[in-house]
Amino acid sequence: MSSNGVKDLPKNFFVQKFLQMRELSSVESQASPCEACSGGELDDKKVATVYCVECQQKICQTCEQDHRKFNATFLHSIVNIGEKLSKEKFIEALPANCDIHTGDPLRIYCFDCKSAICMMCYVELHNNHTYTDITNVGDDFRKQLGSDVEKVAAGIGRCREMLKSLETEVNEFEEEIVKTEDEISAKAEQLKQMIDDHKEKLLNELSSLKDKRMKEIERLREEIEIQLLSVESYKTYVDELKDIGTACDVARSASGLHDRADELLLIGDIVEHTLSNLGHGVVTITSSNFVIDDVNKTLGKLRLGINKARTLLIVHGIPFSCLYCLFISGQWFNLNETFKKLNFVIDHFFN
Repeated sequence: MSSNGVKDLPKNFFVQKFLQMRELSSVESQASPCEACSGGELDDKKVATVYCVECQQKICQTCEQDHRKFNATFLHSIVNIGEKLSKEKFIEALPANCDIHTGDPLRIYCFDCKSAICMMCYVELHNNHTYTDITNVGDDFRKQLGSDVEKVAAGIGRCREMLKSLETEVNEFEEEIVKTEDEISAKAEQLKQMIDDHKEKLLNELSSLKDKRMKEIERLREEIEIQLLSVESYKTYVDELKDIGTACDVARSASGLHDRADELLLIGDIVEHTLSNLGHGVVTITSSNFVIDDVNKTLGKLRLGINKARTLLIVHGIPFSCLYCLFISGQWFNLNETFKKLNFVIDHFFN
């Protein structure tokens, strides 16, 4: 599209004629002033009652009578304002005028420029070109357009099939999405359940380790406390014996107390050795960072697979979507050739 945007697109003369027909058939247009003699002011005597198709003016009854008297205008098509006209009748009556020379009808077709022109256009720009009366080429162009439409119409079925195929693709793809969502959720739940089960197992093992260790410590504590009580009792008794015992008492008890001392020392060594073997308990858990470092391998990762690559249709460097835009805007330089190319590409791609 040019820098001027839609302004440079060709005018749709059908739409222009329909708008004029709608205006003439509306209630408001029945109260319009005569565009030939009223000066734009509405007067009962100068109310426009008819429309001159060639002059493209709303005129009153007086101007209509004058219109039919002059040689230059007596053959003009006159339409009653407010009259309900058929599209065919109005289009046939309304002339196609030149966009350059306002009011001049298009009566000539220039083969060199492939355009409809007025007499002034011919005199100024096209007098050396090959031309003919525009009515001479109408039937040929109708045949050409009929042939072109017939070829292009074959693409209607293909387009509908493509739309149906796309709709099927959307439905199936959405089903795949839902299915994959369920698989992801199921896999995640499975992993969570495995983790919860293993967590319970580890906690049970930890509880068993704690109970076993605490029992060992408690048993050793009892042995140490018994040893402590025995040593304290031995010391108290010996101290009293030494302080208040007679020589006979000391002599009678010395051998037994000596043996008892050796026994207590031996038991103390055994308890101390047992305490040394008990050591310092450290609880650790050994785990892998595999899940954390590479969760994609644990839970999974997504990939979109395409069974068949989609191809962008190109016709002589123009994407298919652009061809469609050019078609609806009428920007063709050679309709027949372009339709042939487009039809060939569609046949080649889809068949």
